[in-house]
This record gives sequence, C-alpha cells and structure tokens, in this order.
Amino acid sequence: MGTRELAVRWADALDGAVAPTLTRTQIEILLADLADVLVAAVRGTRAVEVAHDAAAVLVAANYRDSMAVSRSVLVICREMVREICPAGTESEYEAVRERAIVVAAEFAAGFTSALRSAALGEQETTLAAALSAAQEAEVRRQLSEARFEAVFAGASVGIGTVDVTGRVLEVNAAMADMLGLPAAMMPGRTVAELLGPANIGDAYANLEHLLSGRTDRFRVETDHLRRDGTITSIDLSMSAVRDNGGRVRFLIGVAVDVTERKQLADRLWHDANHDSLTGLPNRVQFFNRLASAVAPVGVCYLDLDGFKEVNDAWGHTVGDRVLRDVAQRLRGSVEPVGGLVARIGGDEFIVLVEKCTGAEQLATISGLLLDALATPMQVAGRPVIVGASIGTVFAEERPTDIDEMMHAVDTAMYRNKAAGGRRLRHESR
Repeated sequence: MGTRELAVRWADALDGAVAPTLTRTQIEILLADLADVLVAAVRGTRAVEVAHDAAAVLVAANYRDSMAVSRSVLVICREMVREICPAGTESEYEAVRERAIVVAAEFAAGFTSALRSAALGEQETTLAAALSAAQEAEVRRQLSEARFEAVFAGASVGIGTVDVTGRVLEVNAAMADMLGLPAAMMPGRTVAELLGPANIGDAYANLEHLLSGRTDRFRVETDHLRRDGTITSIDLSMSAVRDNGGRVRFLIGVAVDVTERKQLADRLWHDANHDSLTGLPNRVQFFNRLASAVAPVGVCYLDLDGFKEVNDAWGHTVGDRVLRDVAQRLRGSVEPVGGLVARIGGDEFIVLVEKCTGAEQLATISGLLLDALATPMQVAGRPVIVGASIGTVFAEERPTDIDEMMHAVDTAMYRNKAAGGRRLRHESR
C-alpha cells in the first residue's frame, strides 16, 4: 500500500475533524510524514515514543476533536498493521499488532498531553489580555472599560471578577454556561461555592494567600456538579489586580472547560489498559499491577484446552463469543476473593493475587477457575466445554525480575498441559 496511500486513507478517516487552515493536499503531505514515523515505530525500527511527538504535530495542525485521536488509533492498529504484515503468519501478525497497540497508546497519550498544553496556552493568553485590560482601567470603572469589556464578553473561555472578600462581582456568558447557572445568579457567591465541596479547602487557602498579597496567582483543576446532574471539569486560574500602591483591588479568574479532555484521557487509558474483546485488563495493565503488587504475590496462568478445536469447527466469530463467556466466568469466580483477572493474548488468561498466603490459596483459586469452566457453554446451538491448564507460582517478596517469574508460571502451565491438561501444577520460587 505504501505510506502515501496510507496517508490518503488516514486523511479519509479524519474527514470531519479537518483543520480549516490546511488544504487536503497539505493534510496528506503532513500525514504521509507522520505515517513514515509511525510505521517505523510499529516495525520496531524506531522507539515507540516517537508516536507521542507525532500526536503533538497533529494537535498543532488544529486537529483537536476526540474523533481525530480515536480514528488515528484505528489507522495505527489496522491499516499500519496490514501495511507491515499483509500476508504473514498468525504469530507474526499478532506480534506486529501487539507493538501497534503500544504505539497507539503512546500516540493517544501524546495527543492528550498536547491538547492540554494547547488549551492551557489559550487560557494563559486570555488571562494576560484580561489582566492587561483591567490594570489599565480605573478601579471604579473596571467593568465598563471598553477594552476589558471586549475581552470579557467575547472570550470563548470563562472569565469572572472577584472582590477583595472573595465574592463574585461578574462573570461572562462562557463562565455561566460552564458552571450551569444563569449569569445573574453568580454575583455575591463565593469562589469556594462555585468550585464545589471537593476543593473548598484549597479554594479558601489559595484565596487567602492571593488576597493577602502573599501570592499573585493560583490555579486549580476541579470537577463541578451542575444543577442538571452533569459534571464539568474546570481548569481555573486566578490572578490579583493591584492598584498603584500595590494593594489588591480585585481578582480575575479564567476557566477552561477540560471535561472532554479528561473524558478522552479516561477513555484512552481504558482502551490502552483493557482487552478490546473481553473488557478484561490486558497485558500492559497486568504487568504494571504486578510490578507494584503488595507482597506476598501469587500468579495463576491459565491456558484454555480445546479452544483451537472450537475455532476450527465454528470459526473465529464463535471463538470470540467463547472467549467473552470465559472472561466473564473467570472474573466472576476470582474477583470476589480479591484476584485480578487479565487476558494476555489468544486464549491465555492470568490472575494476580496480592497479599497471597501461599500455594494452598492459589490451589483454591485455581479450583474456582476450573469450576467456572466446568458448566457447558451453548455454542452454535450445542453444548461445549472448554477446559484449562493452570500453572501457579508464589513469591514471598514482590518480584524484581518479572520475566523470571513469568517463565516459572509458564513452565508450570505447559508441564500441566503436556500431562493432559485440565489440571493444576504449582512451581515454587
């Protein structure tokens, strides 16, 4: 396909989130350069971290809608994988796809970071303009001065003024909309009231420092519960406006609605840390949790018996249904007793047990896993039982060499499978 054609497909995918300052030709040239970098990262010839900078380039080109990152992630995980591995074996395809997922996660993180930086940059510009205008105005005319009014009324970010007692003087339409209250209801209310109870302590402390002259500015990010029950995430900066004698005359606050950015970050984190088919934690999240687990630590490594036959007999669509059913059964059996279940690839699942009491507890949990799979599943109108081979390993201390621990539990599982499967084997460390 080539990166040029890949860029065309990427541009098609981004249609609707197009930066108005760029022509279609310019977009394709930009995306072709980024595609070269990302394909190299997926191939493994460049570090995956370059995806972070590639996302920042996209944001700088004014692609700031969540659709831009979600569709770009699909291009990385689908189109680029097909470009690299058009006719490889299943194992080769899976290896490339795994790396593509890591590159896509780095791209998503870079997009979120760049989006935040862009939003805060606009916030800084607006605050500087408002401060400059207010400082040039006479104190008694601060809200009627023409230049300040232009900034105040026309800004797309929220702006409000606060008196020396910490009560709101006036807010613009954007601020009122952000907080979900009529602008006429704002004057006289305290900043702490508007920030919400979660940050009321910080609000009072920061306001006290600002009004006393100990600081000139503070910034806080908070969630605000609106009257309609929705939650708005707000990044608020407040600065003091002083007279010629250095006394604080009033405060100016500039707020940016970061709800979509936070939701996007949450969604991207979830997608990067969960298996798309089953919804379970994926390999990335499991190893992160294992690296910070509370010792002693136990691990159960489970590989399905007979799953290949299901795929061969009824195809991958039915196989996917079986995997989803297996995932829910495993989760339901061990999460109530404190285990974390993850899918780490194919028909392989793994359970992490923190504060594990030893091999007996792992044997009990393994028994729960096997029992969960004992009831037949209905597949293509007929009952099917998919069993499992399980290996376990116990460590008194949190593992410093995760590869060594995984090798031990993997060995235990495969010895079990070689012995006929549908049973348990334990390896001590």
